[in-house]
Formats: sequence, C-alpha cells, structure tokens
Amino acid sequence: MNMTASIRQLGGVTIVDISGRIQLGEESAALRGLVSDLLSKGYKKILFNLGDVNYIDSSGLGHLVSAFTSVRKQGGELKLLNLTKNVHNVMQMTRLYTVFDIMENEAAAVNSFGQSAAATR
Repeated sequence: MNMTASIRQLGGVTIVDISGRIQLGEESAALRGLVSDLLSKGYKKILFNLGDVNYIDSSGLGHLVSAFTSVRKQGGELKLLNLTKNVHNVMQMTRLYTVFDIMENEAAAVNSFGQSAAATR
C-alpha cells in the first residue's frame, strides 16, 4: 500500500494523517514535498499521525529526521503521534525515540505545542 497523507488543522496545529508505507521512492519524496509545502505556507506546528503506517524503512526514517530538521531550522516543531508497534520498534532500535517528541493522545499532543514552545524560550 502506497503512502497517503491528509492534512487537517486543530488548535493552530497542522495534523498530517499518514497511512501506508514510508519507504524509499515516491513515498519519501512525497513526504519531503509535503513538509516543504507546509513550511512555505507558514505552518510550523506539525504533528505526524502515524497510526496507520504499517511499515517504515531506513529511507523513511531518514526522511522523518530530515523533516524534523527542516521544521526546526524554520523555528517550528514536529512531533509524532500514534506510532504503530512496527514503527515504535524501529524507533527504539535506532534510538530515534530520543530525538522525536512522541505522543499517544491527539488532544495532549496538540496542547503540548504551546507548552514546549514556551519552555524553550
């Protein structure tokens, strides 16, 4: 199943619901383009909902890290929501869970954007 993404807004946060596979190829390019597009429109509070992502490869992980870095360079925040067991295991093996702010509850995740921004300033 190819990766699909839909975008919605909630409380000033851009939620990107991603489903399918994040892997080398079109999916990775689509993810990069999506983040670039959001940043160019001024959206800097981004939450990736990965609840329907059933597979991620090393290239997909690289693009998540790249997206995280791009958002940070623009003064924004990127957080992850609802990791599937598969994705969670990969994040633990690669120790990327220490890089990303990973949330399990959408409402708490949306609320956390204001708090963490205030804490870093």
